[in-house]
Amino acid sequence: MHKSEFGVIGLGVMGKSISLNIAENGFSTSVYNRICEGEENVVDDFIHSTSLKNINGFTNLKSFVEGIERPRRILIMIKAGTAIDTIIQQILPFLHKGDVIIDGGNSLFTDTQRRTIYLNQAEIDFIGCGISGGEEGARKGPSIMPGGTFEAYLKVAPILEKIAAKDNSGKPCCTFIGNDGAGHFIKMIHNGIEYAEMQLIAEVYSILKVSFTNDEISKLFHEWNIENTGNYLLEITSKILTKKEGNNYLIDLILDKSGNKGTGSWSSKTALDLGFPGTMITAAVFDRFISSFKKDRVELSKNLTRKVHFNAPKIEDLKKAYQFARIINHHQGFLLMKEASKTYNWNLNFSEIARIWTNGCIIRSKFMEKSIEILKNNSDYLKDNQTFNSLHDNEDAIVETLKYGLENRIPLNTLNASFNYWMSITSERLPANIIQAQRDFFGAHTYQRIDKKEQEYFHTTW
Repeated sequence: MHKSEFGVIGLGVMGKSISLNIAENGFSTSVYNRICEGEENVVDDFIHSTSLKNINGFTNLKSFVEGIERPRRILIMIKAGTAIDTIIQQILPFLHKGDVIIDGGNSLFTDTQRRTIYLNQAEIDFIGCGISGGEEGARKGPSIMPGGTFEAYLKVAPILEKIAAKDNSGKPCCTFIGNDGAGHFIKMIHNGIEYAEMQLIAEVYSILKVSFTNDEISKLFHEWNIENTGNYLLEITSKILTKKEGNNYLIDLILDKSGNKGTGSWSSKTALDLGFPGTMITAAVFDRFISSFKKDRVELSKNLTRKVHFNAPKIEDLKKAYQFARIINHHQGFLLMKEASKTYNWNLNFSEIARIWTNGCIIRSKFMEKSIEILKNNSDYLKDNQTFNSLHDNEDAIVETLKYGLENRIPLNTLNASFNYWMSITSERLPANIIQAQRDFFGAHTYQRIDKKEQEYFHTTW
């Protein structure tokens, strides 16, 4: 039997879509899915659903691996966690030196670092590969973020770059990110930025829905999207708002409890571990947590006696506040990557990361396209004069928006986090001197002085 050039394990939504993408781009592909209750016919159904002749289906793992040409290139598309370790253990006896395993799920980057060390001992190359774009992206061209050794990347690059989305210059939205867990780390931060971007739109919606209809909000978002505010999430939200089920708008029937799958929380935890203020991602994660307390929210809301009289918001201020917060969100996300790059010796190329995020991924936007040059010429967004001045010029607008939220009891945690970060990072003096004195008072932790050398520490008997 003719051996395939590539293998895919896992025929869930993403696995099916990316398998078709690979096969349609001319690469012979083997696919495998386990047989268990509810999944007995997954492989057969998939093979029969396509007219492509260069896809072979397997339910036997040994036959699947042996049906792929060496060095084998196998993409795992199953749920992150212990299942990844299990499938690696199952296929390892059938692999040979120089074969490549690619984990295409949302694995925690520290798990990827651990698996890299383990597989290196068996002389098997391991690539932790972030893939963004959802079902449509996987099918038509995702943004792909592979991490591992560069030598391993060269083995899979012809396929990954072929199936990836293309940027405005026609280059693939796929590039070698860095060693061991770098690819999965970057995907994790992508998702963290995504959390905050989604919450920002939700907060803007919460302000507008008081005075405007769904159709009017949709039209406004559409107008913003064709201007310099444009981004994929704003585009789909504009469409979501007009979807009807019978005579009802579907958005008005959806329960106000949002789920999360962990990557946002991981981003927040990693920011804490690295000592970095990832305030917007964390605010967005906490907002999802708060939304899950629906029963408590309903009961507590019944006890309110204050009457709120809504006035229509100032649309231009709201638009500028949204733009302001998005810049801070991207700034924090890329600075978190910068901190990790130093900590883990990844040597990340932030301009190149921005480039592969200009198409195929969920956070693609016009601002991301501008970010390529901004991050090529500056160490971060706030070092770019035009970006800094834009934030400074829009201060009044976000203040007015936050005041509107406070006056009308509309929680705007993520918008607020963006402005508080901006105020803090641009303040020459913060009240941390009080913290230092308190720590020295109760714990003799010492403090520094403004009238002495920075390297000197002092203690007072208070």
